Amino acid sequence: MLDQILHLDQQLFHLLNGEWHNALFDAVMPYWRDKKTWIPLYLLIAAFSLYRFRLRGLYFILAVALTVGLADTVSSKGFKKNVQRLRPCQNTEMQAEVRLLTGCGRSYSFTSSHAANHFAMATFIVLTLGRLYRRIRWPLLLWAGSIAYGQVYVGVHYPFDVIAGGFLGALIGFIMAKVYLRLSRVRLEEAVA
Repeated sequence: MLDQILHLDQQLFHLLNGEWHNALFDAVMPYWRDKKTWIPLYLLIAAFSLYRFRLRGLYFILAVALTVGLADTVSSKGFKKNVQRLRPCQNTEMQAEVRLLTGCGRSYSFTSSHAANHFAMATFIVLTLGRLYRRIRWPLLLWAGSIAYGQVYVGVHYPFDVIAGGFLGALIGFIMAKVYLRLSRVRLEEAVA
């Protein structure tokens, strides 16, 4: 059963990384999936939160950072170190077939920390800020999904790595949002009492 799943994963990888490529994505995806590309967006979210919510905005920023940090730690230190799946670009049996558009990376492949981190952030923001600003919900989730897809497209992860990373991040984002909303409600009730 596991062999069949891994075979399907490699077939999907060959489609996404090899057959379904185009010049635009070849040029854009190495930058799109790079976390440094999104620093202006992160700073914009932080500035908006501080401007709109003042001290509560600072708590929100800290909660987002904690959520992403937790997702990254669970993915990198929990899954990657224990599963030890080689990246497609590290796998000697596949290296000739991989269209590598960026550096391969030195860590293991399962789960994708990029996917975990971005889905954790997106889910957390959707469930918190998204309650007030409903229009940000789908764009944030599509953004996280596109970054996860970019990991496969550039040749550094298998599809199941990013799917698992996305689910892991969404779960952590969901849990952290529930905790954050509960603590925010408690602080608000204490301030009113």
